[in-house]
Amino acid sequence: MKLTELLKNEIIITDGATGTLLHRKGLALGKRPERLSLTAPDVLQGIHKAYFDAGSNIVCANTFGANCLNYGEDELERLVAAAMENVLRARDESLSKKPKFVALDVGSLGRLLKPLGSLGFEEAVSVFSKTVKLGAKHGADLVFIETMNDGYETKAALLAAKENCGLPVFVSNAYGENGLLMTGGSPETVIPMLEGMGADAIGVNCSFGPENLRPVIEKYLKYASVPVIMKPNAGLPHEHDGATVFDVGKDEFVKSVVGCVKSGVRVAGGCCGTDPGFIAALSKALEGVLPVEITEKRRAAVSSYCKAVDFSDLPVLIGERINPTGKKRLKQALLDGDVDYIVDEGIAEEKRGAHVLDVNVGIPEIDEKKTLPEIVSELQTAVKTPLQIDTASFTAMEAAARIYNGAPLLNSVNGKKESMDAVFTIMKKYGGCAVALTMDENGIPDTAEKRLAVAKKIAAEAERRGIAKERLIFDALTLAVSTDKNAAKTTVEAVSLIKKELGCHTVLGVSNVSFGLPKRETVNAAFFVAAAEKGLSAAIINPLSDEMMKSYRALKVLSGDDEGAASYIAFASETDGETKKESPPGEAVDLRFAVIKGLKEKAAAAARERLAVTAPMELIENELIPALDEVGRQYEDGRVFLPELLMAAEASKAAFEEVKLKMKADGVAADKGKFVIATVEGDIHDIGKNIVKLILQNYGFDVYDLGKDVPAKRIVDEVKRLHAPFAGLSALMTTTLPAMAKTVALLRKETPWCRVIVGGAVLTEEYAASIGADKYGRDAMDTVRYALAELEN
Repeated sequence: MKLTELLKNEIIITDGATGTLLHRKGLALGKRPERLSLTAPDVLQGIHKAYFDAGSNIVCANTFGANCLNYGEDELERLVAAAMENVLRARDESLSKKPKFVALDVGSLGRLLKPLGSLGFEEAVSVFSKTVKLGAKHGADLVFIETMNDGYETKAALLAAKENCGLPVFVSNAYGENGLLMTGGSPETVIPMLEGMGADAIGVNCSFGPENLRPVIEKYLKYASVPVIMKPNAGLPHEHDGATVFDVGKDEFVKSVVGCVKSGVRVAGGCCGTDPGFIAALSKALEGVLPVEITEKRRAAVSSYCKAVDFSDLPVLIGERINPTGKKRLKQALLDGDVDYIVDEGIAEEKRGAHVLDVNVGIPEIDEKKTLPEIVSELQTAVKTPLQIDTASFTAMEAAARIYNGAPLLNSVNGKKESMDAVFTIMKKYGGCAVALTMDENGIPDTAEKRLAVAKKIAAEAERRGIAKERLIFDALTLAVSTDKNAAKTTVEAVSLIKKELGCHTVLGVSNVSFGLPKRETVNAAFFVAAAEKGLSAAIINPLSDEMMKSYRALKVLSGDDEGAASYIAFASETDGETKKESPPGEAVDLRFAVIKGLKEKAAAAARERLAVTAPMELIENELIPALDEVGRQYEDGRVFLPELLMAAEASKAAFEEVKLKMKADGVAADKGKFVIATVEGDIHDIGKNIVKLILQNYGFDVYDLGKDVPAKRIVDEVKRLHAPFAGLSALMTTTLPAMAKTVALLRKETPWCRVIVGGAVLTEEYAASIGADKYGRDAMDTVRYALAELEN
């Protein structure tokens, strides 16, 4: 039976942890586990066979960290080939009568993608592609992408799998205790992206025990139209009699997972701390349990890295200001490459309440295929709102959709065959929704009924290609009432018909209605309200227009969508009288604002200007540190996410460089102390370490980064050499926890003055205390605040 057929009709059981079992056998301590496929094949085969015998339908090869960043290409092929051979042999030797499949296991690369890190998106796709090709070549039945904690890297891995093999692809992300990915993504943002790109099953693994993951699972079951995966840990690790153990027992684990399967989970297994005994018990408990039918949710949703917009939440506002049509200043910014101006426009629109930002760079003087992805890349790190990729060039649209971090809104498709061929192909590959113009080869229909007919034609073609019609947001086309007195009436009628007869969402470019008239905002606002009353789902507007936003806020109150009129009252207060605009586009920006918003070039320029009249230490203490503290508080409160924290840190770093130049010229030096930092031996993941390093540097610490896979002795020797008061240790994998414990013990013995901070996805405060660390660093800001407090003691 094919896996895809089994997935439709049966509950599928995966394996549990591999690293946990290698750890128990003492084989993965301080070593890269992928090499054990060559040096200890019998052990790996035994582990894989034990899982098949326990009832697993899917067992993953020992390839989690097998990629060309960690291994040379020749060694990589040998490792993947050996890993696949081990699991294939185990499958053949298992006596289990269940359908059995072998998976190429693909894990995180351990690096943040640009602009937050050093690895480019296409570089990441290329790295994943090499592993995928090898897995397919050496016998994989499916690709299992797992333990991903960044949506952008997840997209790169899925894209690589879809482009380089024809195998089913399962995708599983690792969420934190706040229910979010490390970079701020949520199930609501991840699901439309992964589903739209064609993942065969999606879900959750690692992180915590099953009960702690239940809220995330419930969101997947609510929003996903494809099978949902659940592979939790056996709780969290702690030290007991010198061994790493987990706090959720087999019976508790099985009871919780079975409960989630009965709620709709289709693919179930285990992660860290689980073993064949867990899987055997789970398999037995699921005997006779019938799978819950998977229903198509047919949602119209787009997302950024951290925010989802559902067009059922009416009405959606799409900011129109990043479009050079009729905007001389924006056109000049595009010609000059003035990205800061464009980003400022986006920030201003977001601040005023836009839910989605339109991005159009279509002027004849520039290369749109090159410029549109560049502007999208800059904007998607500066704002939380999803983006509408607006272009008549299909090549530019695809280039921008490819690098977009989320599920985009494409603008637009129409009823012409060549348009549907191009845009629907992009949607099938990159997901998202599309604005569908109700026009075709015959132009713009002159009646509402004819526009409905074009909409039906486009919807039918989308469905034929496997794209739900609900992913199309139909534009009933706004024409100027100055040239046709019935234009607005026809458009509003078409909106109503499309909603009633197609059951689809609609959008209008509102400002077109008033072309050629005086006081256009008054007409625009009235037209928006009239269309909204007929069921308009979204409006492309200028959110900096008080007239438009007054209408929108009032509409929300009157429709019952603004509890207690709270949003309306807040808006009215902001716009009552003379309100100072906060750093409008093109104007000078103050240093604190530039840091908080992550505007690197503006932060550097503002620092240079301020240093002409302010002493360096005064600037640090009164402006830079308070700005970082504010972003840090917002990060800890969940108001901003990791990308914003890192962008603020980069902006602060640019300002600090100016301060350092000034201090050097003045013959002054200052730092808060030396801080040695490293990822422990055997672990090749350094995302967390690099984040902590950047934030520490911005607070004035002199950070000595020893890199990843660092032996304990080297860390101790560096702390001795520097007489460093702080050492930070990072680990992502449970198999490297013993290496962390060993390093802490050696630091305690040979450098008793040093404060030791440990952190990483698999650690807990209890575990940190049990191995003798001074502090469990929950995140970068927690580490910084601890170090600053220690300096004051």
